[in-house]
Amino acid sequence: MVELKPITEDNFVDAFNLNLAPGQEEWVSHPIRSLAQAYVYRDQCQPFGIYADGRMVGYVMVVYDWDIPEYDIWHMVIDEAEQGRGYGSDALDQVIAYIRTRPFGDSPRVALTCHKDNAVALSLYEKKGFAVTGAVYDDEVELARTAG
Repeated sequence: MVELKPITEDNFVDAFNLNLAPGQEEWVSHPIRSLAQAYVYRDQCQPFGIYADGRMVGYVMVVYDWDIPEYDIWHMVIDEAEQGRGYGSDALDQVIAYIRTRPFGDSPRVALTCHKDNAVALSLYEKKGFAVTGAVYDDEVELARTAG
């Protein structure tokens, strides 16, 4: 089981030290870029470290889009050395539970985008109740579900 911990001045460098597996940089941004976006969108987002056994094994950010309105999951990353252990699946469950608390707004809609060739991530998202919406942004497809 994993735990989400907000990114703070105490752990942001740990997020910088996460590594993507070869080829994954084509599919997801490194947490350094995401944390810059978190600063810009600070009134409507929460970046998290994904922890297992007391160590950061990944990163994810939740953003509220007031224009739609919906919650968006951005830049979910599991460190290269930690992949294949179920941390992404557990973290996604924790993210959905967080969104259910409606920390930024009342929309139950949750959306994310995923590179069309990232079969592992697409399979995970579909197992968690996300469905392809038909919207495409460059090489990424949008998936959505309700938080419940």
